[in-house]
Amino acid sequence: MAELKSLSKNRKGVIPSNEEILQDYKIAMISRQASLMGRKEVFMGKAKFGIFGDGKELAQLAMARAFQLGDFRSGYYRDQTFMMALGELNVQQYFAQLYAHTDVEADPASAGRLMNGHFATRSLNEDGSWKSLTNRYNSAADISPTAAQMPKLLGLAYASKVFRHNKGLKSFKDFSVNGNEVAWGTIGNASTSEGLFFESINAAGVLQVPMVVAIWDDGYGISVPNKYHTTKGNISDALAGFERTEGKEGYEIIKVKGWDYEALLEAFSRAGQIAREGHVPVLIHVVEMTQPQGHSTSGSHERYKSTERLEWEKAWDCNLKFREYILKNNIATADQLDQIENESKLQVKKDKEAAWAAFSGSIKKELAEAVSLIKVAAQGSSRKVVLEQMAEELAKTINPIRKDVISAARKALLNLRFDQSKAKDELRLWLERQQEINHDRYSSHLYSESEWSALKVKEVKPEFNENAPTVDGREVLQAFFDYQLENDPRFFAFGEDVGKIGDVNQAFAGLQSKHGEIRVTDTGIREATIIGQGIGAALRGLRPVAEIQYLDYLLYGLQMLSDDLASLQYRTKGGQKAPMIVRTRGHRLEGVWHAGSPMGMIISALRGIVICVPRDMTQAAGMYNTLLKSDEPAMIIECLNGYRLKEKLPSNIGEYTVPVGKPEILREGKDLTLVTYGSMCRIVMEAAEELSDIGIDVEVIDVQTLLPFDTSGMIGESIKKTNRVIFADEDVPGGASAFMLQQVIEGQDVFKYLDSEPQTLPAKPHRPAYSSDGDYFSKPSVEDVIEKVYHLMHEVNPKKFPKI
Repeated sequence: MAELKSLSKNRKGVIPSNEEILQDYKIAMISRQASLMGRKEVFMGKAKFGIFGDGKELAQLAMARAFQLGDFRSGYYRDQTFMMALGELNVQQYFAQLYAHTDVEADPASAGRLMNGHFATRSLNEDGSWKSLTNRYNSAADISPTAAQMPKLLGLAYASKVFRHNKGLKSFKDFSVNGNEVAWGTIGNASTSEGLFFESINAAGVLQVPMVVAIWDDGYGISVPNKYHTTKGNISDALAGFERTEGKEGYEIIKVKGWDYEALLEAFSRAGQIAREGHVPVLIHVVEMTQPQGHSTSGSHERYKSTERLEWEKAWDCNLKFREYILKNNIATADQLDQIENESKLQVKKDKEAAWAAFSGSIKKELAEAVSLIKVAAQGSSRKVVLEQMAEELAKTINPIRKDVISAARKALLNLRFDQSKAKDELRLWLERQQEINHDRYSSHLYSESEWSALKVKEVKPEFNENAPTVDGREVLQAFFDYQLENDPRFFAFGEDVGKIGDVNQAFAGLQSKHGEIRVTDTGIREATIIGQGIGAALRGLRPVAEIQYLDYLLYGLQMLSDDLASLQYRTKGGQKAPMIVRTRGHRLEGVWHAGSPMGMIISALRGIVICVPRDMTQAAGMYNTLLKSDEPAMIIECLNGYRLKEKLPSNIGEYTVPVGKPEILREGKDLTLVTYGSMCRIVMEAAEELSDIGIDVEVIDVQTLLPFDTSGMIGESIKKTNRVIFADEDVPGGASAFMLQQVIEGQDVFKYLDSEPQTLPAKPHRPAYSSDGDYFSKPSVEDVIEKVYHLMHEVNPKKFPKI
């Protein structure tokens, strides 16, 4: 392990010019003042919460000097100095995010959707198309969960490896220049205790990717010192076994002090060079850092740090040591530095006030409009006194937020419910317009709103020749993946057993030997970083398929899917996208841990991801094609028991598509609508044929995708015809079947057409016992479907359908 110390006094090599050093000092002073003033803004009630980067300035300045155009950052919420040094964050934008300004021009990172300290650059144009990523500095959108930036960091670095070794990608100059880009990660010392950190570190060491991880170590994690977080109380010591040695690949590990300017510059410069040129991961452990204001605005560090520690932090503050360094080396005088500090303070104050004026100005304008409309409506109203009081209280609100304005307007309309006046109508129309505007501010971009939205991909039906071969379902997928690998160099697949053996169900059989290991790749058993690997690669313009071997294993990667991927377009308001596809399989699995159908969990946790549930592999191949033509993140859950079932091989493989959000009627009927998906389609269709023999005509609908769900209203139209409905699936009671019922009953206005109570037919609330008997007695069987339908028809016509 290399411990870097200050360079020789001649300051050659990586040391900037005197002018550049003073520019660094100015940025450090501006960043520190932003932290100090930001904390005060929270305590004044002008912001909800604050977390700041004070004490970390010097290391971030050094990292910024090693960071090059095209590189990516995946870090955490104390990296403000780094972003300022790159010119990707100014003080006004910094405070706009603190105040939650919903204008994307004011807060380009999140349009007010994230708390302060969450940094992102905009990779996309307004229409959702890619910008060139190689001629700009890039920061992947931050997320709050500790260490959750690490799996995505792995993927950002892995993309460079793909770009370097896949010759078919050489023409994609907007995404990479021969894989030279480094992915830089930052993490606090305490967060290195998380499993996501260790899994990512191990995976990067195995893959040998250009990933630099900087650990900001200030000795604490909130109130808890390192000895409770880390073996040996020191993360670089704990990871010493990962260090590369002669003949054995691994990490370059560098340890450096957070107050030593020259050593920091050398450390980050060296790390960048090693990673960039050799695709070797590097870990930089930055020690002896401080946190002058404590963890956040939620508490004071004086409660848990000793007097001695607090005094040490004051003496070894990196900005103070930077000042001492500048004076010692005669780079500037004390008066010159005092002037920089004073100017920085004034600049931050000015920019802070400008940010507040811009943020509060739009709200005050809306407030004034609401006050005026309420006052006018009060005239002639029986509730005049109450309404005028409401208007007066609203007008006097100190530091109003938008909630105050809209809440008052809605309450005013409630008080005007018995009035009929033009003024009331004007208030209602104003509120409706505001609600539309607020939808854009607070609820837009959950899914893609670009021309490449999955909803806009044109449907192309599968075609079959007269002599179309009948093959195993897995061979349909194999033919599609082969076609895609041949025709799109951005497409690649990876996961456990995907490579050499072609996945456990053989849909990639033979494709690694045909297309190469960089295109069809095995991984270790590490679901969280498989997901992160896909997210990071997709953020860089590639089209990865990340395989989670079985649906139950999705839990290992659920946080990355939920906290990062599902919310990415939303939390950047269309500024970034990661159109990766998660491939997995489930349904009709046997056993407690291979139950295979936690659909309620998936659709609740993964809003923002397209969820496809194909009934067979022909449908699945069409869905893959649809999604690869779109810019949506997605999950396709294949039927485990469908790989060996026989299907006709379409003649237009790779061309046909299956629409998302559009169910398909598998069987027309007039007595009852039965809605299902996936493997249950076969169960339901078999039951429908038997029910037909006893005089019950069931219409069977396959929803095809759960998210989005029936955007055309097809299920509602069916219910209008049959007047009865059952939602059947393999999830637990109250899971996906209840979701489908809610979507149709509340969303498609069908309650008045129902002649019978709407029903669900889910699995049992427990997981299935092992063996086919466990499956039969736990999940809906053909007999369960028949009896459920028959019982409903018995209630309708007990004479024709007597009790069984």
